[in-house]
Amino acid sequence: MLRLRPYKSCDAEIIEKWIRDKDVFTKWGGERFGGFPINAGIIDDKYRLNNGDCEEPDNFYPWVAFDDEDGVVGHFIMRYLNGDNKILRFGWVIVDDSIRGKGIGTQMLKAGLKYAFEIMGVDKVTIGVFENNEIAHNCYLKSGFADREIVKAEPWNIIEMEILKKDYK
Repeated sequence: MLRLRPYKSCDAEIIEKWIRDKDVFTKWGGERFGGFPINAGIIDDKYRLNNGDCEEPDNFYPWVAFDDEDGVVGHFIMRYLNGDNKILRFGWVIVDDSIRGKGIGTQMLKAGLKYAFEIMGVDKVTIGVFENNEIAHNCYLKSGFADREIVKAEPWNIIEMEILKKDYK
């Protein structure tokens, strides 16, 4: 059974191992961490010491997904948008590449949506995905997100997605 828990510093070493090449780094959103390669210290500093670069205090919530068989299997963050505690953004989504294709990402995001809507009481959750990241895009669709718009960006265009509380199942 997949469960969520808040990120701990020791998780950074696990997450670092999943970011094996520059393509994965970029699709994960790694440019916000600086350049590739990345290390556990950089991840942990961004999360623990720098509030994920969010200007508002107490606005950045990193999570890990784990199960009894494989331990930590996935990771993502939640943050409020522009200080609005009714709109939450998911980001920096990554799953252990050795177990991809088993629905871990979908399970993880569904658990995150449950927490967002039922515990945090938000009205909307958003997420973005690069146009060329079909695997992640399909995962987000399976999790309940719907495409809203395509934003022109570099290095790739971004598909902005969202799910409203009324559409959450």
